[in-house]
Amino acid sequence: MNISELRQSAKKIWEAALNAANPATCIRNFVRVTGGLVSVAGKEMPIRGRLIVIGAGKAAARMAQVIEELLGKHITAGLVVTKYGHGLPLQRVQLVEAGHPIPDAAGVRGVQQTRELLKELSADDIVLCLISGGGSALWPAPAEGVTLEEKQEVTSLLLRAGADIREINAVRKHLSSLKGGQLAKWAAPARVISFIMSDVIGDPLDFIASGPTAPDTTSFSDALGVVQKYGLRLPMAVIDRFQQGARGGIADTPKPGDPVFKNVDNHIIANNQLLIEAARAKARELKLNTLILGTEIEGEAKDAGRFFAALAREIDRSGNPLKPPACILAAGETTVTVHGNGLGGRNQEMALAWAIALASRAPNRPACFASVATDGTDGPTTAAGGLVDAATCSRGVELGLAPANYLQRNDSFHFLDATGDLIVTGPTQTNLMDLQILLVA
Repeated sequence: MNISELRQSAKKIWEAALNAANPATCIRNFVRVTGGLVSVAGKEMPIRGRLIVIGAGKAAARMAQVIEELLGKHITAGLVVTKYGHGLPLQRVQLVEAGHPIPDAAGVRGVQQTRELLKELSADDIVLCLISGGGSALWPAPAEGVTLEEKQEVTSLLLRAGADIREINAVRKHLSSLKGGQLAKWAAPARVISFIMSDVIGDPLDFIASGPTAPDTTSFSDALGVVQKYGLRLPMAVIDRFQQGARGGIADTPKPGDPVFKNVDNHIIANNQLLIEAARAKARELKLNTLILGTEIEGEAKDAGRFFAALAREIDRSGNPLKPPACILAAGETTVTVHGNGLGGRNQEMALAWAIALASRAPNRPACFASVATDGTDGPTTAAGGLVDAATCSRGVELGLAPANYLQRNDSFHFLDATGDLIVTGPTQTNLMDLQILLVA
């Protein structure tokens, strides 16, 4: 198998994984509608009152489309918020596009309209909540005394510091009037059913989109701890809120056991396990010896890239941990600590780090590596990730580019764009975590 065929195999593997993560497939596995009855995860309930559809996330538009197809005329009203450029035509549910990963005024307006839909509901009403990754930024509801601009500044500082999603969302929940289970209060006493596509390692309900309908396991003290860990200089209003909350001066988010969750059902309908199993099935179909390394890959993206490069050399040299033709699969969510002023994302940074590490001591066999964001957007770029091989750095050097300099200034996008190694899928209408594919011929 030559390098061109190997790269084509990597593409087929990630496409199979993305197809398996399609909301249409995932939601239809959970929902059945017969007459005036809706069955969710095998549990039937009559549609007696209003049926309100709400949601937020990068997969929200496609999720809403599928719900419209299934529930049609039963839907009373609805509104979902998705990222700019991720919208799709909807018939019964209103669509709002807003800012991500930095929240904006459009998102705030979307929250305000959502809250209006949830006013004066009864116990006979059903609220169907569609949640996917990105929902934290797309559903901004600044808490009392905090402005949108202050929330924007906090989000930006956390991202640049390399904070992971749990740390970021612990902070977000305590700057919000919606996150951390507080949306469940808005919808009470209606029955709330949440369909959740997980983009967080371990599928913790209260961290996916900051858990708007889930009991919160974090506190004001935890949020303050994140700020202190990274030495962030946040707006004084934010620090004051966290300190007051830690002292008990502000009511915390609702916790496990709170009666507000009595009529709330949260369902994980898709996660990284689904993604990686589909990737493995395709790899085996392509006659590749296949190993799943894990679904909880985290840490610095460039460090992960170097590890996968070492793994490629080991497979080539010793046939461990499996003999060629080999496919190593992994999934998770790494981070990037930003030191430069370039453009990139964690998947592109991981791919470039792999290419640099492999260039210093290339294996004898053809090898390639792909790291892909399942939502189609890697960081603040139009790319989903990078697909690199042992000649990536050589191609860059021939163009007069210094690979290590690009990595140092976090400018993986421009390097991989020049070498033809970007993965560009456009919006995929799903959002789980990142997928890594290492192939050795």
